[in-house]
Amino acid sequence: MPHPTPPSVLRRPQLWIGTGLIAAVVSILFALLYVGGNVNPRGNLRDLPVALVNSDAGADAGGRRVNLGEQVVAGIEKAAKDDKSFDWQLVSREEADKLLGRGKVYGALVIPEDFSATVTALAAPQPAPQGKAAPPTLTVLTNQAAGSIGSSMSSQAAQKAAHAASAQLGQELLKQAGAQKTPLPTAAQLKLADPVTVTVADGHPLGSRSAMGLSAFYYALVLVVCGMLGANLVNSQVDTALGYVHTDFGPFRKREPVQHTSRVRTLAIGMTLMLGLSVLMGTLVQVATVGILDMDASHLGLLWVYSVATIAVVGIGSLALFAAFGTPGMLLATIVFIAMAVPSSGATVPIQALPGFFRGLAEFEPLRQVTEGLRSLLYYGAQADAGLTRAWAAMGIALVTALAFGFAVAHLYDRRGLHRIPRPDADTEAAVPATNVVVDAV
Repeated sequence: MPHPTPPSVLRRPQLWIGTGLIAAVVSILFALLYVGGNVNPRGNLRDLPVALVNSDAGADAGGRRVNLGEQVVAGIEKAAKDDKSFDWQLVSREEADKLLGRGKVYGALVIPEDFSATVTALAAPQPAPQGKAAPPTLTVLTNQAAGSIGSSMSSQAAQKAAHAASAQLGQELLKQAGAQKTPLPTAAQLKLADPVTVTVADGHPLGSRSAMGLSAFYYALVLVVCGMLGANLVNSQVDTALGYVHTDFGPFRKREPVQHTSRVRTLAIGMTLMLGLSVLMGTLVQVATVGILDMDASHLGLLWVYSVATIAVVGIGSLALFAAFGTPGMLLATIVFIAMAVPSSGATVPIQALPGFFRGLAEFEPLRQVTEGLRSLLYYGAQADAGLTRAWAAMGIALVTALAFGFAVAHLYDRRGLHRIPRPDADTEAAVPATNVVVDAV
């Protein structure tokens, strides 16, 4: 007797509704997070740190001592009161170099020692011979190692401030020149109207194979993704080895005998396997990027330890979410480690140019901490206060939190008898073999 054809699963409303709701949530969530964090960086910009260096020694002009560098600084500080986008930090040149070398500022505006002398020389009755007078100069320093967009914003602000100062000084020079008996040629007047030359230089040079200051972000993203994918692989392989799920090889299906194991022990097995995989994956990531692609990197031993630790912590954190939430934990891990982490990492758009919500995320989201640690390793000579200490501390807190949360929830499930596959009773064990019981994993 022929068996009736079962109805298609596509006719089940639950399949369409459930899948559609998940797809809708994922779509709108990723769109809001990814685009929302980066859609208006200039509008959200607040307190981007920029160093301001006044090395001007001053000069004598008209029988009095003047310091035009102080005048430039006063003009910038006055403008900053009405514009909170930038945090101008008045420091010495030595301190500015330290801040640039630790990624604490995105750039600098440097007023040289001879600034007043070169400016006042332009209005002198008898100027220096042609070719011997040094033009007044203001130098803008960039810092791509701190982030290319942040460095660009800093450079634009510093150049704007420098040109505004030049225009202000030009007005004063033209007044002084107008008071002289001998009128100036038109070319000389044009030169006095905008007397300062603004130069742009790299305040913290990077190697040519540093992705213009983005190699730390890309490397960090690879480590986080490896941790997540490794956790998914471990979760699947452990379930297969315990007989909880089957494995398909083309048209063939294999299933191991079911081993009734507690959730706590299953989680411990997965985390132990994740630690081993972290060593393999971290090693291969460094071999591929530094060895094969010749990425600029130093402190290779410390970089290896950092890479392995990052993958391990992300993987263990993901396994904790899988143990607590089951299949939805995979989606939750993707949201935590990717969807919320990338736009709040400060790797492309600086933290100071993000909306308030994303600035809050940046305080604890792992990708930001991992990226800052890698910037220290790759760009700043592994200095502890360049982000490395914060990264290790965040990694330690994340590891302890993941272990405590994962094992606490798994232990709770075990105490309440919420086993992934019900244990057969002694009376029914012979009638219902364990290997024939099919129950979806939580």
